[in-house]
Amino acid sequence: MRPRLEDLPIRDDLRGMTPYGAPQAPLPVALNVNENTHPVPKDVADDILDAVAIALRDVNRYPDREFTLLREGFADYLGHGLSADQIWAGNGSNEVLQHLLQAFAGPGRTVFGFAPTYSMYPLLTRSTGGTWVAGERGVDFTLTAESAAAQVAAARPDVVMLCAPNNPTGTPLPIDVIEAVYAASEGIVIVDEAYFEFAPAGERSALTLLPGRERMVVSRTMSKAFAFAGARVGYLAADPALIDALRLVRLPYHLSALTQAAASAALRHAPTMLAAVADIVGQRDRISATLAALGYRPYESWSNFVLFSGVEDPAATWQALYERGVLIRDIGLPRSLRVTAGTEEETSAFLDALASLDSAS
Repeated sequence: MRPRLEDLPIRDDLRGMTPYGAPQAPLPVALNVNENTHPVPKDVADDILDAVAIALRDVNRYPDREFTLLREGFADYLGHGLSADQIWAGNGSNEVLQHLLQAFAGPGRTVFGFAPTYSMYPLLTRSTGGTWVAGERGVDFTLTAESAAAQVAAARPDVVMLCAPNNPTGTPLPIDVIEAVYAASEGIVIVDEAYFEFAPAGERSALTLLPGRERMVVSRTMSKAFAFAGARVGYLAADPALIDALRLVRLPYHLSALTQAAASAALRHAPTMLAAVADIVGQRDRISATLAALGYRPYESWSNFVLFSGVEDPAATWQALYERGVLIRDIGLPRSLRVTAGTEEETSAFLDALASLDSAS
């Protein structure tokens, strides 16, 4: 008889937990994991391939442990006067967040976030030995500076996780909320801006708050706006002293030479890589408008997805769309589902399939 997971001497705090993951299925239209469904432009892909080919010539050697060129590239891309010694990167933003929790959370420490939020936050907290504490959001999943600061002050966490805009709701996080939370906290404040490129033009990033705030971190990813999810590259900006703390917990040579080469090449083409953002935002807004016309309630979104409520039976609706070749996400919120904004064709396929359900009922 094959052994089961529960038969192994796994850590007690991991017993009963389930791994993070969304359904994967070979459907024609997959709009469930907030990917950028626009492919990397061919000329950019060719340049990335050339960069990787060059890196392969020295793949017998360890990569640059400090990934210097990549950090310089991220500093240039982010702007705001940032320098390479304020940048860190990892294999996806999840590894970057894990490094932060390994350094500043862990056994006997607490990590605080406002639920509902990114489901990896509590999983990363528990896997690094910390305790997750969930705060509350207001109507429409929004936060006010007063409420957020009061909750953080009462909880006195070692780390605060702020998702801006929030996942899975897509709702914006005003800059004054971030300022208030930092002022109310004595620990590390992480602002996760994974979807910031999809926010309205001219909106302030938390990067503008970094000067003078040595306990603040702003994390980003190349998985969304950069259409680079398969490359697994996340990064952050913070005070150089905080970056030093992350060196204490990272694995040796954690970013491969191939990853560094591919990401650096992609950054050299940032305007081209980001060209699809406007189209995605247009499809997102089209989804919201059409959902409202169909009688659903879409929430305000500054991301590349739309959460909508008013779904009588989310599981049944999800299954019916699945049978029509469209994969979206049931995230467990009552009477709600979430859909990624894809290409015009993918968006039309989703909206047509959903409308067909309404007409059939």
